[in-house]
Amino acid sequence: MPEEQSFVAHLDELRRRLIRVLLVIAVAVIVGMLIANPIIRYIQESGPAADFSLKVFSPWDAVRIYMNVALAVALVIALPYAMLQIWGFVKPGLRREEQVAAVKYVPFVFVLALLGLAFSYFIVFPFAILFSTRLSGSLGLEEMFGISQYFSFLFNIVLPITVLFELPAVVMFLTKIRLLNPRRLGQFRKFAYFILFVLGALVTPPDILSAILVTIPMMGLYEISVLLSRIVYSKQQAADTAALKET
Repeated sequence: MPEEQSFVAHLDELRRRLIRVLLVIAVAVIVGMLIANPIIRYIQESGPAADFSLKVFSPWDAVRIYMNVALAVALVIALPYAMLQIWGFVKPGLRREEQVAAVKYVPFVFVLALLGLAFSYFIVFPFAILFSTRLSGSLGLEEMFGISQYFSFLFNIVLPITVLFELPAVVMFLTKIRLLNPRRLGQFRKFAYFILFVLGALVTPPDILSAILVTIPMMGLYEISVLLSRIVYSKQQAADTAALKET
């Protein structure tokens, strides 16, 4: 009976936290709708889009792009609060070492997200557009970009890379709590590359170029994660050795 009461209490707490997150997301969507217009204009007037005249091929294109940008802004605004609620829910079930490790890597998570956003938007995306336009020119094709297709291509490259830039932080955290180590990551490398390529193909438009452009940075991130895991693991081994000498 006490176990059932504890389970019901956990479900009630989870429900309350989910309601709070949904309310924050609703408010964030309103904020996103207010600032979506200047964001769309900035994307149109800067970067690769400044060299094109984006077209509308459907009455719903403008509405779709407007709402997609508003939702993306809402997720960015609501994500820190959602992570805070998740942390509050799982914290009682973590050991002291796991709690310290999680708090320690929170700033690292946000820095990696910003780096992923900047890298994907200012480097990978322009390279993808440059490659596709040069290929079209070599084939003698006249380019006409629809705004819906342009933004879909943008989101399908930027969002996955931004999210997957969190991989080093996740690997360091799992190494810190001794669920991973560099040796396991090295043995898993071939399978990891295959999985990353499959993920790149799933989250991008159905063409090999987009999959490759997303997969290559992810492979680099995996190798960086292995290196960081090796650093964390070495410090753990040194600490364990020192503790053994003391005892």
